[in-house]
Amino acid sequence: MGQWVDLTASDGFTAPAWVARTDGAPRGAVVVLQEIFGVNAHIRAVTDRLAMRGYLAVAPSTFARVQKGVDLGYSDADMKAGRALKAAVEGLPAPGVMPDIQAAIDYAARHSDCKVGVVGFCWGGLLTWRAACMLQGLSAAVPYYGGGMTTPAEVARQPRVPVLAHFGERDQWIPLDSVQAFARAHPEAQVHVYAADHGFNCDQRASYDEAAAMTARDRTLAFLARHVG
Repeated sequence: MGQWVDLTASDGFTAPAWVARTDGAPRGAVVVLQEIFGVNAHIRAVTDRLAMRGYLAVAPSTFARVQKGVDLGYSDADMKAGRALKAAVEGLPAPGVMPDIQAAIDYAARHSDCKVGVVGFCWGGLLTWRAACMLQGLSAAVPYYGGGMTTPAEVARQPRVPVLAHFGERDQWIPLDSVQAFARAHPEAQVHVYAADHGFNCDQRASYDEAAAMTARDRTLAFLARHVG
């Protein structure tokens, strides 16, 4: 269903993106932001499933500025490699990878003629939160277990669009008390906590939790339908 395209950011940098199109006119558009494992099989599957729901879906490679063609699994070695790549991207001079996400938003809007939402997982959840606070052209944002988004520096940001956030109460990377503090600081956001671990949405990970994933999926689709189309 999907295919690779090249996106050009405002500074001229070109990054690949996996794009999945729906049959017929799209109801809306969604940018999908990767975990630390690249635009891998899981992220491509999420993108394709959104297209099956009627959305034009675009998953940009947010590792492209440091390494192109990243497609990792979920082994310990893959985890180590993904963390190193994330650190390299986070270490880029500002605005870092945000222009590439803006390019994906612009592409989605231009090719759908619809409102655009953003959904992201793990590190992509953090980037989704930043996009909601910093970028233009969005109508909704849905971060899943965004690692780092409950730190004081990120909590201090203010979203420009409606936000629906999913967290796992057993997430060893995101302390529950920091999630609760985030929710108190942002009463305008919908924050849901599930009896699950980090990565509960990914059916390729040992931490996959079907009940939590399906509940979060239904909430996400309803949220996108309300704010995007």
